[in-house]
Amino acid sequence: MLLNIADLSLPISDPILRYLIVILIVLLAPILLNKLKIPHLIGLIIAGALIGPNGFGVLERDSSIVVSGTTGLLYIMFLAGLEIDLIEFKKNRWKSIGFGLYTFCIPMIIGTFSSYYILHFDWMTSVLLGSLISSHTLLAYPIASKLGITKDKSVNVTVGGTMITDTLALLVLAAIVGMTKGDVGTAFWMRLSLSILAFGLIVLLVFPVIARWFFKVVSDKISQFIFVMVMVYFGAVLAELAGVEGIIGAFLAGLALNRLIPHTSPLMNRVDFVGNALFIPFFLISVGMLIDFSVFIKSVGTLKVAAVLTLGVIAAKWLAAWATAKTFRMSRSQLRVIFGLSVAQAAATLAAVMVGYNIVISETPDGIPIRLLNEDVLNGSILVILITCTLASFVTQKAGRQLAAETEAGKDQPDIADADGMNILIAVNTLAKTEQLVQLALNIRRHNPYDKMYALNIINKQEAPDESDKNARKMLHLATQTGASADIEIEEVIRYDTIINGISGEVKAKKITDLIMGYSTKPYSSDKSFHLINGILTNELITTYVYNPVQPISTIKKNIVVIPPDAEKESGFFYWLSNLWTLAKNCGGGVKFFAAKELEPVFKTLNELNPISYSFSEFIRWEDLLVLSREVAPNDLLTFVLSRKEGISHNPHMDKVFSYLDKYFRQNNFLLIYPSQKKAEVQDDFFAGAHNHILDGSVDIQGLGKEIEKLFTRK
Repeated sequence: MLLNIADLSLPISDPILRYLIVILIVLLAPILLNKLKIPHLIGLIIAGALIGPNGFGVLERDSSIVVSGTTGLLYIMFLAGLEIDLIEFKKNRWKSIGFGLYTFCIPMIIGTFSSYYILHFDWMTSVLLGSLISSHTLLAYPIASKLGITKDKSVNVTVGGTMITDTLALLVLAAIVGMTKGDVGTAFWMRLSLSILAFGLIVLLVFPVIARWFFKVVSDKISQFIFVMVMVYFGAVLAELAGVEGIIGAFLAGLALNRLIPHTSPLMNRVDFVGNALFIPFFLISVGMLIDFSVFIKSVGTLKVAAVLTLGVIAAKWLAAWATAKTFRMSRSQLRVIFGLSVAQAAATLAAVMVGYNIVISETPDGIPIRLLNEDVLNGSILVILITCTLASFVTQKAGRQLAAETEAGKDQPDIADADGMNILIAVNTLAKTEQLVQLALNIRRHNPYDKMYALNIINKQEAPDESDKNARKMLHLATQTGASADIEIEEVIRYDTIINGISGEVKAKKITDLIMGYSTKPYSSDKSFHLINGILTNELITTYVYNPVQPISTIKKNIVVIPPDAEKESGFFYWLSNLWTLAKNCGGGVKFFAAKELEPVFKTLNELNPISYSFSEFIRWEDLLVLSREVAPNDLLTFVLSRKEGISHNPHMDKVFSYLDKYFRQNNFLLIYPSQKKAEVQDDFFAGAHNHILDGSVDIQGLGKEIEKLFTRK
């Protein structure tokens, strides 16, 4: 279809030109408004108002805009569920419930009574307006995500409370709709309760099973992203079938997939990128298109409704945030972040207004419909949305920056010895395992800006050079591509040498701290295999990981970690343990430690500072490794912490681990960790401090805690 002059008449109908206008707004709004220090979210809403049917009439708010905008709204809620720290979420669940009740009840009371006594609506309309302002939309969540504060308690509590208050508000809406139809009774509430319960169980229990199976059998990245979109919409549809808004389903879908999409994974990067680049901006523009500035001038009733509801929302949400901060002892910055995230009115507000506007209670003698919510409320609510969204963006951006600065100021500065960060070398030798070896590396790194990652392939001089070089390039390209998908740069390295000499040479040349290798596809029973791994382990300054990936690491349910007695006396103990803890945080699965009793206080201290889902069982009988087989399920990762022969924690039963794994766990993911054995004089002060609290024979929890806190707060 060719563009002609007729297509340039307003509103523009040509689909290519329409889309060009929208993406130009998405492109230019952040660039122009950043110079004015105005959140680009506001720019997108104002731009939508200017180009919309109530502005200059450049574009119509047709089905294409509505569909894209609805996807953006669902995406905001989905990302909130996907990015939330589930351990912190569980830890703060009572705080979330407390905030949810505060932010529902306070606005409900203020909104209902102000609507009845100031705006003079009847009680049913007043209750609906009260529920309208008690809900809120996490419109400013992308700002919090960009500032890196989504793990903070205040954001966690607000996200959890949002689900509660929106659900309660939408239940009030459902009850009022039922009352207008005259079908509210015991059967109505039973039907609604059972449908919501069934919907919640399906999303939270069935979705993870389906997703784990899909991610295990389908490796295509595009198909995985489409699957995520299907889950978002499927959750939204189930929510609407249950009698609540689709945003609740999208949020629960995010919770269901939370552990299956690691925050450092390429898939997470794609999900986040597409949402913030397209869907969320479309939603903001579509909200702007609802704004009709002329109505605010023509109708005094609209301005009165808008003024009452706006003041009610701001006052009520501030009181709810203040009550939450006082009850749970949060800082002023956290209070303001809670207020900024919870003051925006959009999704549930629009739903309630549109439903109330479409309900006709009766008609005048002239046949004019009398609606539950009149046009003044409809238009006034749009102004409320504009003002509260603007306020939410400004407050969240300013308070979020302050909270991020306070969090950084409370962290100890890294030691000079740690300034080089982690240098991770990934030795790849098969195309099938390359991506999963890189994924392991991405999930153990702690996001130090000094971190460096390398992918290495060794080409044996005796092999056919052209074919070997071609295969090496394929593997290294896949490694760098996987890293790039997660915004991580990986340097390619090809070396013509023997395996032992090649890896050892690159370890020295690149000052490698962590070496990741694939487990042999053949059983480790030959002298050649032992010679290979023992030759690489001669370098005691690196932590070595030998990994057997059978399924994607994101689909792992639990990590079974077997630690030998006296492992805490090895100088590299805290280093590998911190990496393992980071792996658990990034992947979200649980960890079960099998170790000597002396290590239980160490795990408790670590968990207090950086919570994960873990359990502990005493285990010291390495001569009886077979008893562990009953603990390992098909979707578990089995990790053995081993030691070099001269290591303090080495025992002769470690040599049996290879045959044990080959015989019983070839179909499982398993990981072998050989800790660094740095001498005390070359060990980082940071790790030496933590280590010394173990070596004195009794665990000094207070002193150990201080050292461990440095470990997890450094960048």
